[in-house]
Amino acid sequence: MSVKLEFKQQPVIIQVLSDSLIMVKRSSTHILRNTDQLLGTFFQPIMFLVLFAAVFGGAISTALPEGVSYLNFLMAGIIVQTVAFGSTTTAIAVCNDLKNGIIDRFRSLPMSNLAVLIGHVVSDLFRNSISTIVMLVAGLVIGFRSSASFLDWLAIAGILLLFTFAFSWLAAIVGVIAKSVEAVQWLTFVIVFPLTFASSAFVPTEGMTPILKAFAENQPITQIVEAVRALILGTPIGNYGWLAVAWSLGILFVAVPVSYYLFSRKSA
Repeated sequence: MSVKLEFKQQPVIIQVLSDSLIMVKRSSTHILRNTDQLLGTFFQPIMFLVLFAAVFGGAISTALPEGVSYLNFLMAGIIVQTVAFGSTTTAIAVCNDLKNGIIDRFRSLPMSNLAVLIGHVVSDLFRNSISTIVMLVAGLVIGFRSSASFLDWLAIAGILLLFTFAFSWLAAIVGVIAKSVEAVQWLTFVIVFPLTFASSAFVPTEGMTPILKAFAENQPITQIVEAVRALILGTPIGNYGWLAVAWSLGILFVAVPVSYYLFSRKSA
């Protein structure tokens, strides 16, 4: 007498979620076991914060609004810069998976390609959250003070998480198209460096040349920085709040399907 085994096919959304949780655990474990990443998570944001505050504080303080210290002005820019550069670890992780052959093993399993990308993006979200908390603690130690209420901090967390999530998906595209980890590093640098430094992250845009000012005031990093800065300082947020959300959602709308399409073709 033969026994026929039948396996019930899970709904696609349930399968993707289940596979994604496994990939999130895998990617998070890699971060915890990678000493270099852990050191970068803790020490890089502190180094940037202390150096920028010490080097530029005296020179730029006269250009700031009355009663605003450069450290308090700087905090929003340093946080956004850190999560922008930190999101590039998604690109490195995706590139490593493609180059090291692990994707070939995944192809033999009934799992979703999207789950691999989600695993890297979500674990990167955790890592950047830790970096932000470390930076805020370091800022409090050296004199940072905020006028934000509890609800303001919730709004700050929401904006930063949405931006980090969106930027990590953008980084995933770089990880797929790059031919090596070295290529990932210079490509992400070319993208992130101009966006962060040609913005209001470290200095007010009023002193910039007209062309640079126009670019700085109409690119996503500035919108995110100004929204977070207004909430930190307790000043009116104006249009920066919805512009920050709109930019992040726009990046997500483009980056998620593009990264999935390219990754599926690359891993086919």
